[in-house]
Amino acid sequence: MTTPLLQLDRVTRNYALPRERLWGAPPQVQALRGVSLRMSSGKNLGIVGESGSGKSTLARLVMALEPPSSGSVEFLGQDLNRLSPAALRAARRDFQMVFQDPYGSLDPRQTVERIVTEPLAALGGSSGADMRTRARDVLTSVGLRSNDLDKYPHEFSGGQRQRVAIARALITRPKLIVADEPVSALDVSVQAQVLNLMQDLASEFGVTYLLISHDLAVVDYLCEEVAVIYLGRVVEQGSPETLFRAAAHPYTRALLSAVPRVAPSAAAAARKRGPLVAARAHPASACPYAGRCPQAQAQCDAQRPELRAIGAGHQVACHFGSELMPDT
Repeated sequence: MTTPLLQLDRVTRNYALPRERLWGAPPQVQALRGVSLRMSSGKNLGIVGESGSGKSTLARLVMALEPPSSGSVEFLGQDLNRLSPAALRAARRDFQMVFQDPYGSLDPRQTVERIVTEPLAALGGSSGADMRTRARDVLTSVGLRSNDLDKYPHEFSGGQRQRVAIARALITRPKLIVADEPVSALDVSVQAQVLNLMQDLASEFGVTYLLISHDLAVVDYLCEEVAVIYLGRVVEQGSPETLFRAAAHPYTRALLSAVPRVAPSAAAAARKRGPLVAARAHPASACPYAGRCPQAQAQCDAQRPELRAIGAGHQVACHFGSELMPDT
């Protein structure tokens, strides 16, 4: 079997909260709860969910910016958290990140040349002339001019700044780019330009995207596979065609109903089932979505569902997912 580009195996991530008592143990919050994902080269994966679902935590773990509490994150068969600092630095040549805020992710005191060549400088082994040449080439690839190298971030628009951020990610010629809400801070017209650019670059450079987003339309446009995450768990996974046109999990349908322009038929079907009910506390053994689900039944409060296949390439963590699927 071909080694996957990226594989997460039962990954959890816990964070300690401030102590409630002087001598008591600090309470823990689980940002990720047993997430398993697999990516192949050339097949972009979108991670969608509302704020607080664990999307950005997942991105940080994939980038090895912090370790998982348990489980493993493997890139091309290597467990990133078992690598030495030197080996991890060398491995970063093949995976880079584009951050959400094009205004906050670029150092305003540095020129574009220094910003874009920073990954090469960190890896070492390249001369100043070589780095400038590669920076000029990659700027041209993202639709900017080579003489923009000597400018500063404040001289660019938001869309142009995000192009600089993409150029910085591309300069090492990575196999994987983790894009955390790459267009959410941009105007709609600029979003389309950046998304078209990302698609063109995938074809030109062979890069694969792990796209973190709350915008289902963006994911539908760019990705071949989608994983829906809720409270740190993957609750549904499949192709955009399957999930956005025939969603099986009530949470996925709730997301679709909030963005009717993605799939009007699915959105209308979700609205007919009624609004979300108020969330209520639930035990760890219950379905985490039971408190908000309008279709919740007694079994949902008694047993947490696990991901199971209900069709070709379609998995859902819902006891009644296949029964509640909308007609297509």
